Amino acid sequence: MLSPRNRMRRGSEFSTVMRSGRRASRDAIGLVYLAPPADAVDPDPPRVGFVVGKSVGVAVVRKRVQRRLRHVMRSQVGALPDGSLLVVRAKPSAATARQSELAAQIESALAAATRPRRGRDGRRGRDARRDRGGRDAHRVRGAGASSSETVVDRRPDRDGER
Repeated sequence: MLSPRNRMRRGSEFSTVMRSGRRASRDAIGLVYLAPPADAVDPDPPRVGFVVGKSVGVAVVRKRVQRRLRHVMRSQVGALPDGSLLVVRAKPSAATARQSELAAQIESALAAATRPRRGRDGRRGRDARRDRGGRDAHRVRGAGASSSETVVDRRPDRDGER
């Protein structure tokens, strides 16, 4: 079982993590990780919260999934830095997943969420893809775009023509 000092219980902590944390998802679980603040003098131990919604199953199944996730996180919590917060959300497939599958998925998602961000300026998502010419390169840039910049729209028109 996960130690009580390593469990999140307050709704405000869950809200903070869900709003500001880094997300990673796998087949049976999704997790959100919030690193400890850099200016923390004496941080608390890492804390983990669990979200198991009604889509997972009836109350007995949800509680069983929560216990299994707590058991898996007991071995993983030592790898988290002090002061960090983690929310583990069970998806419906977690009810039928084997314990070893849950452990592997949590380990993989945790590694992805705690991995340092890519890019020289630390940006991710839409802005970083646009700068690399990725999926959103076809969209018009903001008002700061120069007139010499050419934005190519490679999506077909409604009639299927370019």
